[in-house]
Amino acid sequence: MLRRPPRSTLFPYTTLFRSKDKSSTAVFIVLPEIIGTAQDFSLPDIDGNNVSLTDFSGKVIILNFWATWCPPCRTEIPHFVELYDTYKDEGLVIIGIDVDPTETPDVLKPFAAQYGIIYPLLLGTKQVESQYGGIQSIPTTFIIDRNGDIIQKYIGSRSKSVFEQEILKLL
Repeated sequence: MLRRPPRSTLFPYTTLFRSKDKSSTAVFIVLPEIIGTAQDFSLPDIDGNNVSLTDFSGKVIILNFWATWCPPCRTEIPHFVELYDTYKDEGLVIIGIDVDPTETPDVLKPFAAQYGIIYPLLLGTKQVESQYGGIQSIPTTFIIDRNGDIIQKYIGSRSKSVFEQEILKLL
């Protein structure tokens, strides 16, 4: 019977199995499951510039659907700021898409300043929400790999470590 030791942090997609008596070993490469291909969009940011997902081709993307009035969304923001600051030079991009149509740049700019948000904030549309399966609850966050494939979807707030573990596999 083979038992599974902890996953390697150096090779996150490699799993090593050893028999209890250590007489045999097997190595498996476990690739992340691809949920689907991330759909391109073009949305205005809080400065009025149009931003497309394809602007970040070849990057690892955390795509977060959120709103300012959402307490779990506000809880995640400092984690996203820290992750972006730490990993942006390695190819991480974080994009926040505000799902509340009543929240204008006049609301979002001071909010971004108050929370120290340094990643792009975009004004969402129902069309973009439907491209991502319909956003029923916020926060909803997608992890997109360098090939543009969605490899994870989270509904609800998650800790920094959850997102960090996911992105480190892809950077």
